[in-house]
Amino acid sequence: MKSKKPYKRKLKRAGAPPGTLEYTGERRLENPELLRIRYNPDLLESAKHPTDSKALTISPDVVTWFDLMGLHDVPLIEQFGKQFNIHSLVLEDILHTQQRPKFEEYGNDAFVVVQSLNYDSTTHELNSEQISIFFGENFIITFQENEDDTFKAVRERLEVSSGRIRSRKSDYLAYALIDNVVDNYFEVLDRFEERMEQLEIEITNSPTKTTKENIYHLKFQMLAMRKSVMPLRDAVNKFSRSECSAVDESTEIYIRDLYDHVLRIADLTETYRDMLNGLIELYHSELSLRMNNVMQVLTVITTIFVPLTFLAGMYGMNFDNIPELHYRNGYFYLWGFMVAIAIALLFYFKKKKWM
Repeated sequence: MKSKKPYKRKLKRAGAPPGTLEYTGERRLENPELLRIRYNPDLLESAKHPTDSKALTISPDVVTWFDLMGLHDVPLIEQFGKQFNIHSLVLEDILHTQQRPKFEEYGNDAFVVVQSLNYDSTTHELNSEQISIFFGENFIITFQENEDDTFKAVRERLEVSSGRIRSRKSDYLAYALIDNVVDNYFEVLDRFEERMEQLEIEITNSPTKTTKENIYHLKFQMLAMRKSVMPLRDAVNKFSRSECSAVDESTEIYIRDLYDHVLRIADLTETYRDMLNGLIELYHSELSLRMNNVMQVLTVITTIFVPLTFLAGMYGMNFDNIPELHYRNGYFYLWGFMVAIAIALLFYFKKKKWM
């Protein structure tokens, strides 16, 4: 399989001033969708709202989660910025969907960028989506590029009234959302491992040019994942050490556990990267071995026919004074001698294990 070229996103205009709001991603939804969830230990409300200012309200006694899917509506993003006093540079990062994972503090609020990954086992493509998270003391806003239900597991946890997540503030929800994304990374790595096992079997049985293309394609996908994992490691570490007032001290232990998970993923990514390099070496070694086997067979055949060719050439010369030329059964003697030489050579090669 040839490597599929990634979607070429539109880049920010050269020379545009900082804070320029222009969506650079792919329009994946016809209209943006906004889901608002309000909760505390005794309350859970969830409803889809039209994307207008009436839906962008919060209350001090509950945590409000705004989940926006679809980022192409720039005026709507500006509306979020005005309503929640979001810095223009943060809005720019939300709309420019090529950001490295990061964590930043803005006064009493915090901003996180992560890349959500999933691996399509049918097409063998790694798909990514930028997810931006902005949260304060009693609210959190998630910005997604498409309508995939990335946070379904988190919403199911919210439905359990006895769950820890309902009794905590927005910082714990931010942790839970990032943890959900990181858990998907383990699934992606499992798919990578399965694919590498398939390629290893293919290399051992019958390597072809397509096999080499598949290996390099998977290596390209692994490189793309590595570009998401390594910055995330630094972002989660910064999150765990945050002094932002929106991050409660009791949540830090969970964020440190999340950091351990990211470290494991980073180690696995490097390990699988080395394994892919090993697959490339195995592919070339297998081709060399098969070529050596072919050359060995050809060498044996050539070695057997050299003396036979010599005898046939010598007795094929038209000289009357060749001693054996007029023997009554000379033709059969020559054939017998040639067959004996061939059998003797085959027996010798077999004994030496050259064939």
